[in-house]
Amino acid sequence: MHDTTALLVEFGSVILGLGIIGRFAGRIGLSSIPLYLLAGLAFGEGGLLPLGASEEFTAVGAEIGVILLLLLLGLEYSASELVTSLKTQYPSGAVDFVLNATPGAVAALLLGWGPVGAVALAGVTWISSSGVIAKVLADLGRLGNRETPVILGVLVIEDLSMAVYLPLLTAMLAGVGFAGGSIALLVALGTVGFVLYLALRHGRLISRAVSSDNPELLLLVVLGLTVLVAGVAQQLQVSAAVGAFLVGIALSGEVAEGARKLLTPLRDLFAAVFFVFFGLSTNPAEIPPVLLPAALLAIVTVFTKIATGWYAARRAGIGSRGRWRAGGTLVARGEFSIVIAGLAVATEPRIGPIATAYVLILVIVGPLTARWTQPIVEKIQEWRGNGGDKAASSSGNGGSGSGSSGTVPAARAPLPQEELAQTD
Repeated sequence: MHDTTALLVEFGSVILGLGIIGRFAGRIGLSSIPLYLLAGLAFGEGGLLPLGASEEFTAVGAEIGVILLLLLLGLEYSASELVTSLKTQYPSGAVDFVLNATPGAVAALLLGWGPVGAVALAGVTWISSSGVIAKVLADLGRLGNRETPVILGVLVIEDLSMAVYLPLLTAMLAGVGFAGGSIALLVALGTVGFVLYLALRHGRLISRAVSSDNPELLLLVVLGLTVLVAGVAQQLQVSAAVGAFLVGIALSGEVAEGARKLLTPLRDLFAAVFFVFFGLSTNPAEIPPVLLPAALLAIVTVFTKIATGWYAARRAGIGSRGRWRAGGTLVARGEFSIVIAGLAVATEPRIGPIATAYVLILVIVGPLTARWTQPIVEKIQEWRGNGGDKAASSSGNGGSGSGSSGTVPAARAPLPQEELAQTD
């Protein structure tokens, strides 16, 4: 009885604290993710007031949080949208992977973490935060901008890539070897292909079977189906998160819309619990020693993400301003990076502190780069242009006498016709 009372008091305090933190984050215009992580650090091992009774219950809630995050993400996309994004955005997705996964892999190898740590940290630095970026786009009023579909296309490629990456990482963490990893990868690819086929060909039948006019029944069926599929996927070493994502893809139309409305509050609750739990599992004393490598990694991957967005927007024919806005918007890391680190921390404990510090930095920097990358680049270009004009003017007037022998300053080259035709 005493243990139950302590659990209720602790868990109730955690939920109440998260609500207060979320309101504070909204007031100052900041994503709540870094504050949730800090709260977990404060109440975890080595923190100000460690939790004991509710730790196991919080762990279960965190697992549900990951499942709901991926389910709601899957509900955002239809199978046809995913296939279209794959066909049109795969070059940008390849550039995104090379530019942003490589720094994490190299850093892990330099730190002596080995191949498993390299694969895990590569995922942490590769994947942008869909949740933070969606909120930033809405807050800045850019949902209707020309570059926004490009940003979402890159995010879709990343999210779909998780259906292959997570099973591969899970197999490596389990130490199943090359053969076992190959089998897990084949199972994952086969599962993704099968679900996409079902969703494309028979999505209406699946949605009709799940559909209900009663919100309570719809909630129970969708949530129960998702948790069941996630459990089976975990048993097959495909990852519970991927199983939930595939359930979301398979549902479409009114069912997906209704499920999204019903599950969003639950997602927000348990996702907050997940971020807190990740903070709980990280000792705050381990973060200061890794702040320097985390900051260096953050600086490098800020520029690589900006380059990714710029390239993707350029391929889509977006003007200069839109390219820089796309790049700056993609910088934020968040939920996926923490999910990956959470999977890897049992095998490679050192990834927890550096992933926490890395996400804390970029989840704060991301909204700033989204807002200021394009204006700063324009200021730099204007400053360089003015400097060039002054230099040219100085060399042109440097002759003696009446100046007839001086060189006439060259006129600034006109913008390319393609650039003039584009709308930023």
